[in-house]
Amino acid sequence: MQMINMKALQKIVAAITSSVLMLLSATACSANSVNDDAKVSKDMTTADVKASKTVTTADVKDSKETPKETVKTSADFAKEMGIGWNLGNTFDGFYSGDNEMTGASVIGQNKPSNYETCWGAVITTEECMKGIKEAGFNTVRIPVYWGNMMGDKFEISDQLFDRIEEVVNYCLDNDLYVVLNIHHYDEYIIKHYSKSNALKIMDSLWKQIAKRFKDYPDRLIFEGYNENVGSHREKDTFTDDEMYDYVNELNQTFVSAVRKMGGNNDNRMLIISGYHTNIDRTTDKRFKLPEDTVEDRIMVSVHYVDNSMFWGNKVGGKEWRDYCKSQCELLKKAFVDKGIQVFLGECSFHWDEDRLASDAKGRTSAEILKERTQMELDYGLIPIIWDTNNDFYSRTECKINDPASAVVIKELTDELKAKQ
Repeated sequence: MQMINMKALQKIVAAITSSVLMLLSATACSANSVNDDAKVSKDMTTADVKASKTVTTADVKDSKETPKETVKTSADFAKEMGIGWNLGNTFDGFYSGDNEMTGASVIGQNKPSNYETCWGAVITTEECMKGIKEAGFNTVRIPVYWGNMMGDKFEISDQLFDRIEEVVNYCLDNDLYVVLNIHHYDEYIIKHYSKSNALKIMDSLWKQIAKRFKDYPDRLIFEGYNENVGSHREKDTFTDDEMYDYVNELNQTFVSAVRKMGGNNDNRMLIISGYHTNIDRTTDKRFKLPEDTVEDRIMVSVHYVDNSMFWGNKVGGKEWRDYCKSQCELLKKAFVDKGIQVFLGECSFHWDEDRLASDAKGRTSAEILKERTQMELDYGLIPIIWDTNNDFYSRTECKINDPASAVVIKELTDELKAKQ
């Protein structure tokens, strides 16, 4: 064992002590310098600030810019929106009437509740939306017939606005995304007015809606129309190419109207409607995305990846499975692969025995729901179940009626969360 050289040790200790004293002195000087700088800054004039080379216009601009990595992409929206549910046959309810402007009759005392319940729905409560969230859904689509209670010159009723806003708040307060659209009233306008007039009316409606909700957060999303973008008046004759042009113009009208109303509408996510929301027609190259003032803020809406199989009583079999996959592939190639998210605004949830194919693997609605929804999620799509009062989800008991289907929704939602 080597002996320690005491003289050497004393030199080492002295050197360390000296270094510590120097460090403390430097720290004190630095602190004094900071204080001095602070005093000087209080005495500086505007001219001094402008002349300073330490703060440039570029520095100020950079300090206000949001880092790119913190900006939510449309793909982020899609993941968070997850699986959704429709408040169907509720605010989209109306009775046809002779009023040329609204296409609807006056019901009862002409209050929002008269129209909310006219197709068999109960009054929508916050408890209903709380139950939707607890069931595993992350998005609620609210279809609205804005012609009900309408004033002169296509002015949306303030009372209807108040009630819709109340329900939107129920959803937002329970951490749900909300998709608000024009539903059935778009069909009436397109089929009863010339193209030029229909575009003007749609522009007016969307400006009113966007203005009302301009300060709402990005969890509120607007969807232009429902399934009838692609219809026209019987006396109008359009070629197929001209109908695609009409569809594209309607979607452009929607996007432009919303962006003009300012507030959070500058960056709000918008969903444009496909040609009849039909997958084959919407993935046609003639269907165009509107020009926008912001990037990555447009989704495309289509409905039912298995619609023809449902009506052909082939659900659950190999042909159904292959067809669903082929529809998803069309959407993937046309949109998802290009960074454009797809919103499946209406998806079925129940299949009676006579709708099932003889070779169906699953013999219950829950089994088919799981297989089809899992496929849609795997393709990056956003499936939204179409539901009416007390069919899939009980709005009074605030739960999914079929326990097996409730398990499916919860399991799929938990899997989505685990991947985020």
